[in-house]
Amino acid sequence: MNAPVDVSFFARAAKPLSSYRPYWAKRFGTAPFLPMSRAEMEQLGWDSCDIVLVTGDAYVDHPSFGMAVIGRVLEAQGFRVGIIAQPDWHSADAFKALGKPNLFWGVTAGNMDSMINRYTADRKIRSDDAYTPGDIGGKRPDRAAIVYSQRCREAYKDVPIVLGGIEGSLRRIAHYDYWSDKVRRSIVVDAKCDLLLYGNAERALVEVAHRIAAREPVESITDVRGTAFVRRASEDGWFEIDSTSVDEPGRVEAHINPYLTTSEQASAQGSRCEPDGAPASAPENTPDLIADSAYPAGVAGQKYLKSSEAVAQPMAFVANPALKARLKAPPRDKSVIRLPSYEQVKSDAVLYAHANRVLHLETNPGNARALVQAHGEGTTARDVWINPPPIPLSTAEMDYVFDLPYARSPHPAYADEHGSHDGATKIPAWEMIRFSVNIMRGCFGGCTFCSITEHEGRIIQSRSEDSIIHEIEDIRDKVKGFTGTISDLGGPTANMYRLGCKTPEIEAACRKPSCVFPGICQNLTTNHDPLIKIYRRGRALKGIKKILIGSGLRYDLAVKSPEYVKELVQHHVGGYLKIAPEHTESGPLDKMMKPGIGSYDRFKQMFEKFSEEVGKKQFLIPYFIAAHPGTSDEDMMNLAIWLKKNGFRADQVQTFYPSPMATATAMYHSNKNPLRKVTRQSEVVDIVRGDKRRRLHKAFLRYHDPNNWPLLRDALKAMGRADLIGNGKHHLIPTFQPLTDGSYQSARRTNSTPGAKTRPGTPQPGRVLTQHTGLPPRATGAGKPRSTGGARGPAGPAGAGYQAKKGISK
Repeated sequence: MNAPVDVSFFARAAKPLSSYRPYWAKRFGTAPFLPMSRAEMEQLGWDSCDIVLVTGDAYVDHPSFGMAVIGRVLEAQGFRVGIIAQPDWHSADAFKALGKPNLFWGVTAGNMDSMINRYTADRKIRSDDAYTPGDIGGKRPDRAAIVYSQRCREAYKDVPIVLGGIEGSLRRIAHYDYWSDKVRRSIVVDAKCDLLLYGNAERALVEVAHRIAAREPVESITDVRGTAFVRRASEDGWFEIDSTSVDEPGRVEAHINPYLTTSEQASAQGSRCEPDGAPASAPENTPDLIADSAYPAGVAGQKYLKSSEAVAQPMAFVANPALKARLKAPPRDKSVIRLPSYEQVKSDAVLYAHANRVLHLETNPGNARALVQAHGEGTTARDVWINPPPIPLSTAEMDYVFDLPYARSPHPAYADEHGSHDGATKIPAWEMIRFSVNIMRGCFGGCTFCSITEHEGRIIQSRSEDSIIHEIEDIRDKVKGFTGTISDLGGPTANMYRLGCKTPEIEAACRKPSCVFPGICQNLTTNHDPLIKIYRRGRALKGIKKILIGSGLRYDLAVKSPEYVKELVQHHVGGYLKIAPEHTESGPLDKMMKPGIGSYDRFKQMFEKFSEEVGKKQFLIPYFIAAHPGTSDEDMMNLAIWLKKNGFRADQVQTFYPSPMATATAMYHSNKNPLRKVTRQSEVVDIVRGDKRRRLHKAFLRYHDPNNWPLLRDALKAMGRADLIGNGKHHLIPTFQPLTDGSYQSARRTNSTPGAKTRPGTPQPGRVLTQHTGLPPRATGAGKPRSTGGARGPAGPAGAGYQAKKGISK
């Protein structure tokens, strides 16, 4: 953590979202749904749209879907907003459906990165899409944000394009692309957008919209936080800092041979040992003494002797007095850090890891500096300029965003022949969050494989208790099909509501990537009382039978509040609770920035104790990752032993998925660890590459599957652990091999190998009851919880900017 800044960032108030003068079109009022056709525009009395939003998701007017949030926020500012959802991208015709936007296009790939949405961790095309009516795959292109931007430009070339969403956030600098296995340029360059808004963009978008509406050219809007754009000339008045002076990744000098004399050492390096101005040699038989004045202050009085009499002396580094005035750090709000260029990081993996580390060090809105990265050389050279992250929303602003008049259902255009959204046109992502409430944003966990922090930031933004209770009442009174069960009160993490630094000054100055690794920061508040109060108030509401917690739980924080664990376990667990220890071994856990398995054991003891007190039989569902950077074959073997010892048999297997810009992805590409200073001689990270080794790591997680036994037998023998092969309880796999068809039944059946038998619907006698081994689904009022197969996301609110359904998890 660096020294505190002079003035607390959070003491400088940002302009509230509700303080702007509404645009003149406010007189048209609020639309029941934002229009998706000309006919709907005419019904509203519109002749044109001020802003047209293009998205890769079906339009669901719900605060868990980012495009609905953006649309309603802009509508509240007085703008006429239309939506083009999942357009046919093969031509520009579909992009002309609502006519020419008066102000700008707003483009996003959707709630998920389009590549993660379309491909599994093994780069196989998915056959489904939870954000499409009927769960049909193929309704969006690869790299949808780029394709949509190109079509918007083709449709109306003089209309500014403002790009946003998680796909843009994760690609704002040159980034490693897992699907092509190469480093790609910033999406700002490839999409040719006028402005990129990264992170949760309400604050930036409202300001940009009003400035464009005031006829300010979009190319002159370069001072808005949370934006990125291309510029060809350096900006006057800014202090540029070469990132290599912040975190030097360059060559390390060779070690000096200690057996050489001082003169021989100097000669080997092409220099002399005498300081400038000293005699080249001294008369024989006279001491080789040099005046004190020849040495810097602090080492006066230390005499250098002749080589034959040389003795070890401490080295002293002092500032050059002539440069003292220039050593003063420039103001952070006028400093820009130059990252290695696209061409450099493309050809040098060490520089890529270094650039990734610098970017993650500049993510706290309280002290982050602007970043710039060159793309191209010579006449084609231009800079991608990235302003500091957006200012977090206050509680009042969060309430403003979530209290807007959402219809809380899919657009009527998606209704089936019965006028319902529960049949063939059901949208699974909406079904998953239909009866859930998003209570906060952000995550300070800093898990290296996760995309939440890169997009939403690590400063928690919480809604007020009254706003949350009001939404629960709205669900009870207005949402069709509600049976009395709220499926989730959560967000990226279930139990980070209202947690943060003890003081704004410390929060604004901190540069740590995580508040809970390697241990919980002493400056972090862990008081769960506000969350307990919401749970109690919510379940006391008339008509509310049960409130469940479906979002991932940070159990190392929960154990700090036994009262919270008791409240959660005894009132808000519907048979099982999912948590994510991710691994049992310290090697991969350190690379993930996750706590040791001991934290899981402590939480498990509390969970079982409080469940027993109320006579409930409840189960923990731990999730684990295979093939994460830093994971050895022995680590996976030890995890498999732990799983068998504890009676877990995982049907769902999550393999590490390198999402753009994640720290773990930088490890995967560079074999370096960006959590520490990156040099060419720094730590080399063990990376699991190649289908064979990835299959092995997945096989260890599914040690109980007979299809995996031949592979595991060969691996255990090669590792010298043939003692784990046998037919006893202490063995991992048996010696016999039953007949198998080589098939695998995924929890998501559409992505399974044909021929596999379906999973039994009821528990088998003698088996440990878990979600993976046959625990009956809980009754949530929303149907059976959707399982996520290869890579999972939060089970709570599905959007507003983080990878839901099959994205990157907590």
